Amino acid sequence: MNKLNQMLFCLPANEHSEADIRRQLLAHPEIRFVSLSGADISGNDTDEKIPIENMLQDIEGFLARGVQTDGSSVFLPKIAEINNARVDILPDLDVHWYVDYNYNNTHSETGLPIGTLRIPSYLVHSEHGAVGSRIILQKAIDAFKEDLMKLLAAHPAVFEHLPISGVDDIEDIELSVGTELEFYVKTPDDVADRDSLHASQELKEMFWKRTVGPVRTALERTLDLLNRYGFQMEMAHKEVGGVKPKLTNGGEFGHIMEQLEIDWKYSNPMQAADNDKQIRYIVKDVFRNHGLDVTFMAKPIEGVAGNGKHTHIGVSARLRDGRVVNLLGAKDTHLDYLSPVGYGCLMGLLKHYDIVAPMANCSNDAFNRLKPGFEAPVSVVTSLGHTVEAPSRNRTVLVGLIRDEHNPMAARFELRSPNPKANTFLVLAASYMAMLDGATAAIENEKTPAELLASLSKEYGEEDFYLEKDRLYRTEKNTFTDFTHEERERLFGHAPETVWQVFKKLEQRLDSVELLYTDGVMHKIDVDSYCTAALAQWTLELRTRIIPDMRDLIRSFSKVHDSLDCADLDEVRWKKIRSMRKVMVQDTTERISLMTQFTDALDACDYDKASDLQILTRKSMNELEALYYEYKRNIL
Repeated sequence: MNKLNQMLFCLPANEHSEADIRRQLLAHPEIRFVSLSGADISGNDTDEKIPIENMLQDIEGFLARGVQTDGSSVFLPKIAEINNARVDILPDLDVHWYVDYNYNNTHSETGLPIGTLRIPSYLVHSEHGAVGSRIILQKAIDAFKEDLMKLLAAHPAVFEHLPISGVDDIEDIELSVGTELEFYVKTPDDVADRDSLHASQELKEMFWKRTVGPVRTALERTLDLLNRYGFQMEMAHKEVGGVKPKLTNGGEFGHIMEQLEIDWKYSNPMQAADNDKQIRYIVKDVFRNHGLDVTFMAKPIEGVAGNGKHTHIGVSARLRDGRVVNLLGAKDTHLDYLSPVGYGCLMGLLKHYDIVAPMANCSNDAFNRLKPGFEAPVSVVTSLGHTVEAPSRNRTVLVGLIRDEHNPMAARFELRSPNPKANTFLVLAASYMAMLDGATAAIENEKTPAELLASLSKEYGEEDFYLEKDRLYRTEKNTFTDFTHEERERLFGHAPETVWQVFKKLEQRLDSVELLYTDGVMHKIDVDSYCTAALAQWTLELRTRIIPDMRDLIRSFSKVHDSLDCADLDEVRWKKIRSMRKVMVQDTTERISLMTQFTDALDACDYDKASDLQILTRKSMNELEALYYEYKRNIL
């Protein structure tokens, strides 16, 4: 008998009574532990091993009081400081709880893997109350739904453009979210050949191709396992990155390096954020059990397609007669792209993207992905489609509109900027606050779909009732190839290139930051905590990993030609390489190297200078690596 059929994978949200929990846990003695999983301000989740007997002794008390900690397992700078660090972890009863199995540890009585019941939880600080990413998203959901209902009630003219008679027909506002997950799998210890990866990508040798060997087996088992958890998997396929695996003399596949994507059904925002985390754990476990490494890094290999986590956002109304109506989509999908609610939400997301950007990308790795030419968005702009009658998909924009003129419920926004490690809780919270501001402007001004389409499609330099004058917000063109870098910067706004630049931009947009404080969704201390955490990670990684790694790489660029037996071009190239190496890493009495300047700027907390030097050193490294590659390739 298949052991998987004997295992419990999920305790759904509607089965969290004391009786249901006790019945399930007693029926599954292989579940030996419980873990309360709270998400701190950076989105890191806690994982404790609490013997299941502790919970069974007093289920009601365990659910009401959770566990008390000294705050050492969560990162909440400026909130849970070392001298005021008590943080309680309290279970969330309104979402699914998943069982995390250790397939390398077997329960002696049942022969099944040992399981840990992971319960998504809130973090509660002794002074500041509920804190961290989870409560922020919950407050954002509540604020968006309540304020949108008030707007609809106060401005009934909007119902002329919705398939609803009036606000009294609405029972509830429903928010839906779906995320896509991209990742690379590879043979452990293999070093990627960037040239082969780049060539394969340009030739599209891997895109949507048939999987083989251990990748196929692991992928199929992953999908089967995820379905058992109830994630309702929709699709898995190869992405553009990767190279063909090699068949060894022993009949096994080796030198594996492939990029994959998996998609599953949408959920409510909180459940979607939880699912995103649990699915990543399962993917890693299954592929590692098949001898393959998994990385969710945004840009594992320079010069090759990176990994994204496209986030789909929908807004609907559940009516009292049982119907569900899409509030973003047009009343007549053959006449309009969107409803006033939809246009307003999209315009708000674009106008105030500066408060979403730090949540979507706040690491050095994340900004390695956001470069033109690899389908990762660098410009704050949207695309609606070439015509209303023929919806199209533009993969070069920040926010895409997905719609189907034959299916009104399909209308949603695809936010393409988040990377796989982005904090989905805060990405969604900030997005909802930005969307709410735009919806408020559109509905209060009683704008029609035609008027809002004109606003969104306005020319650069044209005045608008809501959007900024000197900006372009919509294009159906390829933003990578149809615009120069200078044109993108002028038309769509400056695209941050470093972590510091994205947070500095946040400081300059205090009007947008104020939206995060709407209805107490966030407080200043929350924003300060998040910024402090992200900048600490940025500077620490630069000091301890990135700069030392660059120094080592530069030192490895050694002379390989024989001066008595070489081409004159070899000498010319090596002379330039040698000069660049010295400028970058070697201090003299007359000159301080780039790396030393970089480190000194970080030590002095001169982040403007450090950010500029990060851009300069990255550019210099790319030039040096390319030159050394050409130099070595010419050696006989």
